[in-house]
Amino acid sequence: MVLPLVAALLLAVPAATAGAAPADGAKPTDDQQITPADADNEAALVAAEDHRLDQVRAVVAVAALKGNRWTRPYRLDTGSGYTLVLTQRSAPYGVSDLIDLAPQTFVRRHDGSYLLTENIYVDAGAKLNLSSPGGLDLLLASDNKGFVSIISFGGRLTLAGTPQAPMRISSWDTRTDKPDTDVRDGRAYVRAVGGQFSMNYARVDDLGFWSGRTGGLSLTGTDRPDTSNIEGPAPAAGADPGADGTGQPSSGGIVAEPAGPLTTPDSRFSVPTLSYVSAEITDSVISGNLYGLFVSGATGVNISRTQVRDSLETGVVMHRGVVNAIVDRTVSQDNGGDGFVLSRATEEVRVTGSKALSNGGNGFTLSGRPLASGPSASGEPISSYGSNSVSDSIAEGNGRYGIEIFGGTDVGVQNNQVDGGDMGIVARKDASKVSITGNHLTGQKRQGISVRDGVSAATVTGNIVEGADTGVYVRDSQAEVRGNTVQDVTNHGISLVGDVAKSTVSYNVVAGVGPSAVDTSRAHGRLTVKENQTFAWHDTSSFWIKFRHYASPMTLLWLSLLLIILISALLGARRSSRRGHRVIGTHPYADKAPLPSAVTEVSPVSADRHPVPAMTE
Repeated sequence: MVLPLVAALLLAVPAATAGAAPADGAKPTDDQQITPADADNEAALVAAEDHRLDQVRAVVAVAALKGNRWTRPYRLDTGSGYTLVLTQRSAPYGVSDLIDLAPQTFVRRHDGSYLLTENIYVDAGAKLNLSSPGGLDLLLASDNKGFVSIISFGGRLTLAGTPQAPMRISSWDTRTDKPDTDVRDGRAYVRAVGGQFSMNYARVDDLGFWSGRTGGLSLTGTDRPDTSNIEGPAPAAGADPGADGTGQPSSGGIVAEPAGPLTTPDSRFSVPTLSYVSAEITDSVISGNLYGLFVSGATGVNISRTQVRDSLETGVVMHRGVVNAIVDRTVSQDNGGDGFVLSRATEEVRVTGSKALSNGGNGFTLSGRPLASGPSASGEPISSYGSNSVSDSIAEGNGRYGIEIFGGTDVGVQNNQVDGGDMGIVARKDASKVSITGNHLTGQKRQGISVRDGVSAATVTGNIVEGADTGVYVRDSQAEVRGNTVQDVTNHGISLVGDVAKSTVSYNVVAGVGPSAVDTSRAHGRLTVKENQTFAWHDTSSFWIKFRHYASPMTLLWLSLLLIILISALLGARRSSRRGHRVIGTHPYADKAPLPSAVTEVSPVSADRHPVPAMTE
């Protein structure tokens, strides 16, 4: 029953009708595409849910001030449906309490499951434990006429089962008696806003639509309460127009309060205790949601031994404001988008021992870019985020990259196995202090490891790259590529392009077939290449490619000088041979012997010989 006083506390603005049906009254089939009209309808449903939540918060903020009767659970009619408010008490609410409080909207079915047909709101300090010794099967009504949600605002929400009897929660179309798999008219969801959330041995199926906060299973932080929008009760009949229903003077929505302790402190100068949500999720399965698990504004989140699969968008999303979170031994598989996303403004998030398998986008995405590049309307900081890491994990068969680092600082990718994909590990967009070490990459279509577009202080060491087109690719970035093993690649072993000043390529072992083992022909800037083992590389480049590769201006200069020296030496030796040729056995000074005289002297004859006739002139 709707209580008159609570109804009077509701805000005057009517809520939009949830789950508006398509114009033809028929639910679209699952294989139809989202049209612009469908998108507008879903966005309107999200706005309607936000408005409903604002209404409930406004009522809850003042209900407890109206007497003890409002400290117990009560129901609100928000125009689009009923909302059961669970107020603070020491003992947690359970299944038996819901049966007593909502006998018409929390109904046990013949198969032992429970069907919930109204919204549940867990107020700050209240605790709702959805569990049963034999395993609870909870169905949330969701069809073309509307959908329900379970929202904890600063309370504690627990979904618990056992290994033998896990707890199950899912959307349910009462017309078809099947899960609701169509998101176009909205869909049931579960959300924890601030407070604490825990889930173990549970299964969550087919929840959520359109946005992260209504995406299925959402854990989000809170905004500061806007107490200025809380309206008081309507004046009683015959009461003084200058006073509210309690006799307090009021005018234009401003109500006088006696001096003394503030019932509603000024939120401008105090930070509420509901600002962050903390969560623990273990040994659970999340399947078929819009976003498998959406987390924002959270600290101390621990997710382990959990499977997230078949999400329409991303599997696990760590959105803005997530700090100090651990994702351990979690599998994100067959999701429409990325497997895991650590988006901007997340810090100190560690992913270990996890698997990203056959997702439509990246296996893992780590984004640490600033929220703004300068002055902005919301005044966001311009600094990068980081200190995030992925280690000892597997990325296999994903549609885009295995692991993508998109900006940020102090990012670690260590000891992972990356199989398939367009590229293996990609660091880009001004990321700094990136450590890519000890990873094993196989079968990438293009680059195994790519460092590009302004990355600074990157370290690529101790990795094994097999079967890629290019093993390690560095473009317009500064990186130390050291001690890697590249084998069975088909284009370049290690390739550097553009401004790679202060980069180092050393002590790598490169084997494969292609134009070059270490390609630096397109790079400029001071670069160090040394002690790389390329003896097992088969160079397939043409003569002119090789000539262009080695024909640098300095090489040509030294080659010209060498040729001049050789030619000069040969010519000199040839002249010397002609001048100095001698026959063996001749006198060493034969050329210095005097020439014979032109006149022959005849010695005189003796007296007893006939005289020589005198020669006449």
